[in-house]
Amino acid sequence: MNLEEKLRILTDAAKYDVSCASSGSARGGVKGGIGSCAASGICHTWTADGRCVSLLKLLYTNACCYDCAYCVNRRSSDVPRASFSPDELARLTIEFYRRNLIEGLFLSSAVAVSADRTMERLIRVAEILRFRERFNGYIHMKIIPGASTELVERLGFLVDRVSVNVEFPNDRELMLYAPDKQAQSIIRSMLSVRDRKLELLPSVYGRAPAPRFVPAGQSTQMIVGAGDSDDRDILARAETLYRQMQLKRVYYSAYVPVNHKGALGDSFKVPLLREHRVYQADWLMRFYGFSAGEILGARPLLDLRVDPKTAWALDNYHLFPLDVNTAPLEMLLRVPGVGPKTARRILAGRRLAYLSYDTLKKTGAVMTRARYFLSARGRSPYGWTEDPGKVYRALAGDDASGCRQLSFLEAV
Repeated sequence: MNLEEKLRILTDAAKYDVSCASSGSARGGVKGGIGSCAASGICHTWTADGRCVSLLKLLYTNACCYDCAYCVNRRSSDVPRASFSPDELARLTIEFYRRNLIEGLFLSSAVAVSADRTMERLIRVAEILRFRERFNGYIHMKIIPGASTELVERLGFLVDRVSVNVEFPNDRELMLYAPDKQAQSIIRSMLSVRDRKLELLPSVYGRAPAPRFVPAGQSTQMIVGAGDSDDRDILARAETLYRQMQLKRVYYSAYVPVNHKGALGDSFKVPLLREHRVYQADWLMRFYGFSAGEILGARPLLDLRVDPKTAWALDNYHLFPLDVNTAPLEMLLRVPGVGPKTARRILAGRRLAYLSYDTLKKTGAVMTRARYFLSARGRSPYGWTEDPGKVYRALAGDDASGCRQLSFLEAV
């Protein structure tokens, strides 16, 4: 099998793994080396299904010894198999980078023979890129669950970000659909990264800089809709991981059926709109001060017709309208159409003078949504109503077309 055929098979095999970020790590260029890494992010392009990518994303091998029901590369799946050598993968990365086609590498792998053996191959790729090719760009690699702590630590000093996928919100589903994986192995790998990063935090009195260990942090991925878990379970698990593992990101992937037999053989494809709503809820937890429990309330699933913040505001409509001249920051952040920058502008503006309703647009508030939840000096906008059902219909649309999933190339 030639290199082009391997590349075709192994890039296609990696398309369901979305746990890759663009940067978060800063590293300048060095004399005689190639590439650099900017903390603010790197260039992006788009795949055919509308996903944003900036990295060469592929698998080291898709010849897996595990038989996970949700995975296209599982042991029992009838797909073409291929594997790179470390030298081939390193050479591909450098050639793609020199042609300005990528800004970094995202490398995962099926589990070939054993977790430790596969991790050793990934580490070898990173060592060739860093030491022989002197590649200074962004590298994100997957940790193979069950690999030894020593190998995880060795990889962490070579790459910018690592990730190990928890796959499901609870251990029961992991045992059912991925019987070869162990939840404790996944958690152990996450803990080893977290603890090592904490050990290497620069001391106030330290003179020498601490060695760089996973400078862009670690992330994980969960499948949405593969098992019986609802959105409440998914968000609760994500909240726990953020708090206990200090993750940079939790990524979510809507389940796509890839087989017609086994435990998930009769499952249906999950709409991407549900994945999008979970991402929006995750954003509320990370940047808006929401907890997982209050986002959903008593509902097991997120509303597909309105975003999670709007759904929460309608559930708590008795708290509105908020007067922009007196409302605290934490409540302004819960107003649909008001983001962190807008909330800070409102706080800064009202220190100088009372804000009127007519000047709210200048703060950046999206008034098509915020007007149902804000007032200024006792004045509410024209058309404000005390009926949350009427507001819901206005924001969601009166017919089902309001929640229709658009294709990537369809005009909005």
